[in-house]
Amino acid sequence: MLVEELVAEALAKFLGEPLDPEDRLGLHLKLSEKYLRDAEDFLAKGDYVQASEKAWGAAAQMVKVVAAREGRVLRSHRELHEYVAELSKKVGDREVIRLWLAASSLHQNFYENWLPGDAVKSAIEDVKVFVEKLRSLL
Repeated sequence: MLVEELVAEALAKFLGEPLDPEDRLGLHLKLSEKYLRDAEDFLAKGDYVQASEKAWGAAAQMVKVVAAREGRVLRSHRELHEYVAELSKKVGDREVIRLWLAASSLHQNFYENWLPGDAVKSAIEDVKVFVEKLRSLL
């Protein structure tokens, strides 16, 4: 869970009210948009590690948007991966998984810094396509 999500959850808990499903959806959508902008900014600065993580965050948040639309809350990497596989079958689009795996490679790159800059740029383009594909499902 990202810091912004933790803050929202903590605030909801403090107030004694769970996040409304539409509020949760809106939170994830705004975070996805923010992280994609951040990824572009880091990419422009040549910071491929941070660009990688922000792009991964954008993809993960968009998965959570689609899940939230169905009333589901995804809290782990496993749940994200399982949901994307399920979603890919549901919409009949195998490219959803391929694009998701590009995002996942960026998450790994954040920890290992093994991808060359051109690969990061290409994977971020895949993340943009992924985000738009999922946005079209809303």
